[in-house]
Order: sequence, then C-alpha cells, then structure tokens
Amino acid sequence: MCGICGFNWEDKTIIRRMTRAMAHRGPDGSGHYTDNGVSLGHRRLSIIDLTERGKQPMCNEEGALWITYNGEVYNHLEIRAGLESRGHRFKSSTDTEVIIHAFEEYGPKCLEMLNGMFAFALWNSEKNELFLARDRMGIKPLYYYHKKSTGEFIFASEIKAILEHDVERRVNPEALHDFLSFRCVSTEETMFKGIKRVLPAHSITVKGRNLKKNRYWRALEKDEDARADETKDDAHFIKEVRALLEQSVKMRLMSDVPIGAYLSGGIDSGSIVGLMSKLTSGPVKTFSVGFGYRDEHDELENARFLADHFRTDHHEIIVKADTAKILPKIVWHLDEPMSDPTCIPVSLLSEKIKKFATVVLTGDGGDEQFAGYEQYRFMMLHKRYAQKFPVMLRKFGARLLSLVPKPALNTAFPYASALGEKGLERFAEFISTNNPARKYLSMVAVFSEDEKKELYGKGLHEKTRSIDYINDFNKRHFNNRKQYLNNVIRLDIEKILAENMLMKTDKMTMAHSVEARVPLLDHRISELTAAMPSRMRMRGITDKYVLRKAMQGIIPKQTANRKKSRFFVPIDKWLSGELMDMAKQMLERERLKKEGFFEHKYVEKAFRGLKSSRLYYSRQLWSLLCFELWHEKFISQK
Repeated sequence: MCGICGFNWEDKTIIRRMTRAMAHRGPDGSGHYTDNGVSLGHRRLSIIDLTERGKQPMCNEEGALWITYNGEVYNHLEIRAGLESRGHRFKSSTDTEVIIHAFEEYGPKCLEMLNGMFAFALWNSEKNELFLARDRMGIKPLYYYHKKSTGEFIFASEIKAILEHDVERRVNPEALHDFLSFRCVSTEETMFKGIKRVLPAHSITVKGRNLKKNRYWRALEKDEDARADETKDDAHFIKEVRALLEQSVKMRLMSDVPIGAYLSGGIDSGSIVGLMSKLTSGPVKTFSVGFGYRDEHDELENARFLADHFRTDHHEIIVKADTAKILPKIVWHLDEPMSDPTCIPVSLLSEKIKKFATVVLTGDGGDEQFAGYEQYRFMMLHKRYAQKFPVMLRKFGARLLSLVPKPALNTAFPYASALGEKGLERFAEFISTNNPARKYLSMVAVFSEDEKKELYGKGLHEKTRSIDYINDFNKRHFNNRKQYLNNVIRLDIEKILAENMLMKTDKMTMAHSVEARVPLLDHRISELTAAMPSRMRMRGITDKYVLRKAMQGIIPKQTANRKKSRFFVPIDKWLSGELMDMAKQMLERERLKKEGFFEHKYVEKAFRGLKSSRLYYSRQLWSLLCFELWHEKFISQK
C-alpha cells in the first residue's frame, strides 16, 4: 500500500515535494523517476517483498514502461505463472512487476485479469503516453488535474500532493451541493474546482493534450437492462456466496507483515473474523471501538462476544468526547469535506492497530452487497404495502404520528425521539410519495433540497439550481421496476460507497500507515449479488438473507440472527457539549458572510433545533462544521 503521484513533464523538485506531502502513506521509502515528458513519484508501505527489489517507480527490462502503483493484486501469482509461460521474466516477487508485464502482454485489457484494489499510472516512453487506472469498486483513491489549453496533467493518490503545484484553489459549487446531501462528494468532481477523481472501474489515457476515459467493468454487463437470475434456487446462491467469501478472505491473508481485523460485533466483520480463524493457525488480532456512553448503543459487548467465541487476541479503544478535537487533523487527511463522523473512531483505531499489525481486514461493503441498510427495508415495505393506500390517507396517517407518545414511537422507530419533529417531517415525506428517488432522498439526504434553498447564499443557489437529483435518479436507477431493490442498492454503491465508506477507510488507515482490505468487495461477489433475485438479499424484512445462510457454521447463531444496528457516533452529545464552542466559532456570522456560501439565519435555526430534533440538526451542523474546517485548512490559509 502506497502513495503515487506524477505529471507529464520533467521536474525533479516538484515530484519530490509531491511525494513528501504523502509521506504517511508510505513511511518505508520513497522513489522518483523523471525523463523528458514525465515525472513519477512513489511512497512505499512495504507489504509484499520487503526487499529493495520492490522499490518503485519500477520499469520493465527494456526501461520503456515505468509504473507507480498503489494497492494489492491478490491473484498476482496466478497471473505471473501465465506470463512466465509466455516468456516473461521477473526480478522481484511483487505484484507491481506483474502489472507491468501484464500490460506489456495484454495492454489495457490486463485490468480485467486483476483481482484486488489498486490505483496506478504507467508511462510508455515509446508512445509518450500515460495510462491510469482505478480498481473496480473504488477502494483506492486516484485524483487528477488536467488543463486542456496546455495539456498539463497532474495525478496523485491524495489531492494535497496535487496542490504542491500552482493550482488555483476554488470551491466547486456543484460538489458542495452534492456533499450537503450525501456527506461526501460522490461524483467525478471534487470540492476543488478543476481537480477530478478517476471513477471506480475506469481508466484514463493521456497523450499530448488529449485525455480519453474508459469504463472497463460493470457488475452486470448492462446495468441499465439488469435482470436477476431466476433460474437458480436458493441453495445455489448460498453455496456460491460461501465459497467466494472464503476464497476472498484467503486471498487477502497474503502478506509479509502482521494482519488483524476490525470487529464490530455484526455479521459482516464477524464473518470475516470467523473465516480468518478457520484459515489461520494462531489467534486473529481483532480491534473494536466504543464511546463509553451507558445510555447509547455500543457495539463493544457484541464484539467481545465474537472475540471470545473465536478466541481472538482482542483489543479495544474508547473514544472520548474530547478526541473529536482531532477533527481538523482528520479533515487534512481526508483532502475533501466528509461529514461521516465514523472517521474519528476509524482514525483512532488505526493508530492503535499500527502497534500490532500493518494490514487489517474490514467488513466494509457488506451492507451494500447484501441489503443491510434501513433504507432498503423501508423502500421495499413502502413498495409492497404503503403504495396500496391512497396518498391522502398516508399523509393523514403520517400527521397522526406527531400525536403518538414519544416512548411508544421510539420503540417502533429507534432514534425517533432524537430525530424529533424534523425527523417526523422526513418520514411523512417518505410515506406520502410514490416517487422512488424522492423516497430515497428523504431517508439519506442530510439537507433536503428545500433546506438547501434556505441555507444557501444567493450565489451558491444560482450555481446549483439546475441540479435535479429526482429526475436523474429516476432515469438512471429506477427505470427497471422489476429490480427495485437491486436498483436502490446499485444507487448506493455508485453514489456513496466509494467516495464515503471506502475513502473514509483508506484515508484514515493510511494516515497511520495501515493497509485496509475489504473481502466483501471482491468483484466476483459483486457480480454474483448484482445478478441475484431480490429475495436472496432481503427475505421479507430479514436483511442479508443469503449471507446469514451462507455463514451458518462459521458465525454463532446469536450473531447470525441479530438485527442490523447502526453504528452511531454521538455527535449530538458532542455538539451539545465539548464541541459547541468550536462549532459556534467556525459557523459565526461574519465568517459565513465573507465566504458567501451559507445564510447564518439557517445556522441559528439549526442550533436552536438541537433541543427538539437533536440528531437531525446535529448531522447538519456537523456537515457544515466539516466544510468550514476544510475551507479554513485548504482555501483560506492556502
């Protein structure tokens, strides 16, 4: 696992500055290669082949192809054997060298052979051509800046390395609009105007002033014509999931350094640890996190149960409220605003893990692959039952919820009292509409479109008024009514998984020079689950049906039968206490007026709303706080 960077001209000074900016991604060494037309940089975190033979940038025998590479290709030995049979010779045991020779032999089609997580750039000196690629699911990051008028092209694993160049720093209004809905910038754009990301499963070829993009993989051959495989019975899918997941975990145990696992206590991480215990001889090193609030849901008890069951070498960390003050440092590592508060525990846990292991396996992706989130269940219940009732009757029923005593309401809908009046308004919007995209947004968006209009200053409103999530999502994701659940999941995977969940994990682990691996996001599992009938992902209101069945005999029944519970970071408590002063300072009237993005009147409303709808407004204030900390770090103090 490493950090990569480069650009399409020669400059030894700047390429060294770029690599230094990402030193945390690779503390074990750095390397540079420059020539007429290219500069490549690399920071190394040694995982496989710890010798100098694994140093990058690396070239082929003739010195015509040079690569700087970040990631792991888990089937590299299999690919290598095939290449050796074709006459290729290797000087190291790295997967890096396998990619070079595979590209020599197959060109860009070699991407279809790779099983793993990766982001790399290949320089072909004979063609004067740069080729960049990002893995299928977007597990590893890759950003770039392209100035069309001059052909200037810069790339890096982290945006802060690109900023070592004289790149103008401006806020991207469309990206800000996206962030305030989804807690991250989920499109090709970034929060820096002019800097983009290579999308998951995409490659880019740069030659002269020309840039060409290509998508090389889809979970289904034609997403827009998705059809579930109804010819096979339940037993087939259960058997396939079990076999693929076991293979995936086994492949990701490949390492020349110590390995551990995040353990939350749920079925996803429990499945990973269970299979690791089966496939290894010694006890698995496991790591869990909690917050120490007795009145809050905490996963530590469930994690301890699994740790005892699998007899792991277990470690825990308690996140205290004052640790939220490391937020500015976290914002720096993230490069872009990201208001998922689990960044804090993941960062602190990674810092602790580094003392025991360099590689950690996580359960990320399980909720998306196997329909674990609440929105999937609610969307299906609405489609099956609520839509049978007239809209006016549903609106009346939603209004009646405001009369239900809070204890009874909270029993039926967990966290309802914390969401308060605004949460009930969102639920009323959800229950009262038949529009799929509107239903989806009512559940996942931090700010509604109406709230954004109230929040935005005039300039930001004018620059974002043409963005229409409703029409876009309905057209692209809800056009196949027969695959309703699978389409909702596909929307989550394309919109949120890579740039929120996976970037959070990558940036927070790499901040402490730890490599995270995600067995549940093996692309073969994605292809299988995408083709499954909806009943295999969700049976009635039982989520992760096929995973629960597939893991019988691996995880204990108590875990397999446990309902999905959200991992909540107590930002509502922090914003009502220890972080209130920071939030007030960063969101004060004069600062917002000077920047021109937000109206302070709405911010005042959100602070007042903490009393009646604390969880609802704390999410909004946290998002605004994260943006302002980012703006101060990267724009105001540039």
